[in-house]
Amino acid sequence: MATRGLPNWPWNGAAPDELPPAEAVLLDAIRSWVEATRNGGAPLVALRLPLVTEGLGEAAGALDAVLRALACPGSMGCRLCPRITPAEGTLLLGLGLAQRATRREALAAFLQLAPPAAAYAAMGPALALGLMMRRSGLLLANPLRATS
Repeated sequence: MATRGLPNWPWNGAAPDELPPAEAVLLDAIRSWVEATRNGGAPLVALRLPLVTEGLGEAAGALDAVLRALACPGSMGCRLCPRITPAEGTLLLGLGLAQRATRREALAAFLQLAPPAAAYAAMGPALALGLMMRRSGLLLANPLRATS
C-alpha cells in the first residue's frame, strides 16, 4: 500500500495551543502516555486524565491500544514540546481519517509510523476511538478537506 499522496495534516509544526479542542485533548493524552512510558509509569492511567476532563474516559483503552500497537514513543514529543512533531501530526492525521471511517487512508497514515502488522493492529482501536469521540461530540478535523 502506498503511503505517499496523503494530505498534509493542517497543523504540522503548529503550537499545541493552536489546535482545535478534539485534537488538543488527544495530543495531551498522547503526550501523557509517552511521558509515562518513557519514565516507567502507568501509561493508561496517565492518558486517562486528559480524556476524563472531556468526558472521554471510556476512550482511554482504545487510545492506549492504538499507541501500544504503533509502539512509537521515541518519535513523539514531550508534554512541554512547543511544536507538534511530524510523528504526532501523522498519528492525529490517521486518527482523524479513522474517525471518518476512511480506513484505507488511515491505514496508510499508520504505515508511516509502524510496520504493516502493527498498523493493522492499530486500526480497530482507532475506529473505536473515533466512534467514542463522535458520540461525545468531539469531531476531529477532516484531513481530506483541510487546507494547509
